[in-house]
Formats: sequence, C-alpha cells, structure tokens
Amino acid sequence: MLEGKRVIALIPARSGSKRLKNKNLLDLAGKPLIAWTIEAALNTIEVDDVIVSTDSHEIKNVALKFGAKVPFLRPDSLANDNASTDDVLMHAIAELQLSPSDILVLLQPTSPLRNSYDIKHALLELNDINCDGVVSLCECEHSPLWSNTLPKSKTMGAFIRAEIASKRSQDLPLYYRLNGAIYAYKVSFLNEHKSRFYSDKVKATVMPVNRSVDIDNLLDFKFAGFLFNSEEVS
Repeated sequence: MLEGKRVIALIPARSGSKRLKNKNLLDLAGKPLIAWTIEAALNTIEVDDVIVSTDSHEIKNVALKFGAKVPFLRPDSLANDNASTDDVLMHAIAELQLSPSDILVLLQPTSPLRNSYDIKHALLELNDINCDGVVSLCECEHSPLWSNTLPKSKTMGAFIRAEIASKRSQDLPLYYRLNGAIYAYKVSFLNEHKSRFYSDKVKATVMPVNRSVDIDNLLDFKFAGFLFNSEEVS
C-alpha cells in the first residue's frame, strides 16, 4: 500500500489480436506473454491487487494460474477493435468500485520486459501531492529530427532542416517517446477526465530502452525473446 492508498494493477488482455494472433498467450522465454506482466506486478510490494481485464475464458484461466485475479469478464463491446484502452480503464473502475483515493496502474501485457523496479519507481512519483499521474517513457532510439514526411515526388530538398543538416546525432537534443509500459493514475483524476489525460500534474518516469519493447508484431516478439535469452534486460 502507498501511504494509505489502495493500489490496483490492471492488465488488459482481450482475445482478439490482428497482427499477432493470440499474442497474450504466446510462449515467450518459457511463459505465456501475459505471465511476465502479472509476475512483475505481483513482485511490486506497493501493489495491493493484480487484476486482469479480459473477454476470454482461456486468458482468465492462465491469469489465475499465475496469481492474478479475474473478478469479471469484459463485455463484447469492450473486446473489439473500436474499444479504447481508456474505455477498459473506466469499466474496471466501475466494476471494482474503486474509491477516488485509489491508484490504478495500467500494465499492458505487450511490455513484458518492464519489471517490478519500473513499477515501484513510477508509483513512488505519485507520493507527490501535486502529481495525479505517472507515464513511462524511454529515450528515442533515433532522433525524430532526422525524420520527416515525403512528398509524392520523393525529393529530399526539404527533408532535413538546414540548421540540423550539419549536426552530429550526439549534438542533437534528447527526445523521449511513450513506451506503453506503465500508466499510473489516481482514480479521482481518471474519473474527472475519463481518460489518461496529460497535464502538468502528470509526470514522466524514464525507463531504459532495453526494457521498453512494446510487442505489436512478430518481429517485436522475436526481439523481446532475444533480449530475455541474452539477459540484456537488467
């Protein structure tokens, strides 16, 4: 428990996945993908309950096997491609009858390399009275200043800004990106905004790039397995 607040870890895991079929149950380094996130949450002493939100009896059974709770099954309306993660969050708040003083931590199973240290670090930021939410980021692997859109002609005359063209990558400012691993919010804030709203009362927690893999396709999945097997996740 975090200074008298109840902390709920919510792991959303629907059965349908287009790019990587049944990805939440695929074997990754000897365990179903979802198991890595369940275990990271269970190993975080600040977390009081680990809840899986799913529409699938198969995912429910696997979640229960690895120690999570599945007190409800998600309705079909929240299990299709049109349902947003924020819809799933608000549904869980209602189903679990969470208090405004509680903290809800969204942990997507597609970030299996995120560990209990990362979760703990994010939660400790919420001890700040002026902080209502914490979102995980990592450094961009490549500077977005080297990126641009292309015209139909594919000409590159305006691709890199003139003031950037002569700079080395190490001389460019450091950029960060959302890595999708941790969204920790006070329930009162979620109730007010009905979403993972970003404001000056939402802070960033920075994770290392090697724990920031977000699995969306087969290449991501294979890369995560490579990192596990090479022990490059500490």
